[in-house]
Amino acid sequence: MKMMIDGMHVDAKDKATIPVLNSATQEFLDTVPAATPEDISAAIEAAQAGKKIWGDTPQYKRSEILIKCAEAIDRNLDSLCRLLTTEMGKIITEARAEVDCAAQIFRGFAEMANHFYGQTMSEFQKGSETDIIFTRHEPLGVVACITPFNYPTELCYHKVAAALAVGNAVIIKPATDNPLTVMRIAELCWESGIPGNVLQVVTGQGQKIGRLLASAQGIDKISLTGSTEVGVDVATHAVQTMKRLSLELGGNDPFVVFEDADMDLAVAEAVSGRLKNAGQTCVSPKRFIVQNTVMNEFTEKVIDSLKKLKLGSPLSEDTQLGSLINIKAAQRVLEQVEHTVAQGAKCIYGGKVYDQTYFQPTVLTGVTKEMDVAVDMEVFGPVFPMIGFDTFEEAIEIANNTPYGLQAGVMTKDSSKAIRAASRIKAGAVVINGSGNYRNIDQPFGGVKMSGMGREGVCCTLAEMTHEKSYILKRIMVDNESCGS
Repeated sequence: MKMMIDGMHVDAKDKATIPVLNSATQEFLDTVPAATPEDISAAIEAAQAGKKIWGDTPQYKRSEILIKCAEAIDRNLDSLCRLLTTEMGKIITEARAEVDCAAQIFRGFAEMANHFYGQTMSEFQKGSETDIIFTRHEPLGVVACITPFNYPTELCYHKVAAALAVGNAVIIKPATDNPLTVMRIAELCWESGIPGNVLQVVTGQGQKIGRLLASAQGIDKISLTGSTEVGVDVATHAVQTMKRLSLELGGNDPFVVFEDADMDLAVAEAVSGRLKNAGQTCVSPKRFIVQNTVMNEFTEKVIDSLKKLKLGSPLSEDTQLGSLINIKAAQRVLEQVEHTVAQGAKCIYGGKVYDQTYFQPTVLTGVTKEMDVAVDMEVFGPVFPMIGFDTFEEAIEIANNTPYGLQAGVMTKDSSKAIRAASRIKAGAVVINGSGNYRNIDQPFGGVKMSGMGREGVCCTLAEMTHEKSYILKRIMVDNESCGS
């Protein structure tokens, strides 16, 4: 596929390309251009014209076009989800849910934008009795959306749909490993009426393109989902031109199981939460903090559940575990497991790569709160590190002993204990009697600490994609006739 710049499908200026492989089989699928600085400049220049066209388009018209985008996704659901599964190894049932979610996101932001109101100030301050002050939300201009591989369509279009809904031009930089579904949906958006200079897609090496976009004068906001390392790098370059930033970054999410939990529910939530997308989810439970009195029972039941998994092709409707994104990712998980074992943990189930990009569901016991996996080593794979605790205070201490704070899960039948734990855990969200692997398109999604800044969700992203301008009608309430008499 080619890049989408200024309404045209184009190659890179120097014709360089990057191969896109089937993650599960490593078979060749397609190529995408490796954008040059000149290509990025061309996209930014086109966006300057696009932002004026789109910003002047009436709100009702923008929303009508976004609804058409959602309808186009619905019509192409089967081909899109098969493309997504093929390029990233996500099982077909999860791919279908993700693509369907992208359509919901377009609808949600279109509807919210129709009722995104400004404010009128009171005349509380002395001397303002004859003034009227009101605000309007105005588009920022050009928003660059830098998106990850793990939920390529959902996470991309959370940013894109919100930015478009309120009148911004958008430049998408999709993940290098699996950009094809994102690009196909962008084509559907063009076909639905979004101008070619309003929505553009550039492809290439992530760090290079990210830095170019972050440093460019013609970009007003960067919205990025990725690792904390990448987020810090992009923010460092973006701050030089005082760009707005939304960053959803890494996590090492705790899953706390108290001894009074419904153990079958806790196991089901742990397994489904960790194995979704083969463990490649920023909010999946990555540290299983289990009260020592039920540690053996919990661990045994987790292993029993893992033994029942149906493996196979991601395109099969009954397959329950897909591949990792590439060979390097699988090797990285292997290295992390071996590192944790070297620190004193025991691998009692799984622990191996198979078929190049698949990783066995893996259970690690004897993990202590000082080990890297219990603190700041985010494992993007189906690995279950078991960390024991004795008291409520110890559980909270372990949960918070990390530079990250994205989401968390707490399992207990005691609602008071659950709320106390949720209030003490430093995270953007806490799921009670469920894993932290949860996202509703309406909720304000995002983390604290090194997990990022800003929030995404239908309830809040429009504010992050606009600036609120004050209009001040000074002395508008003065009776000029009385003054002149």
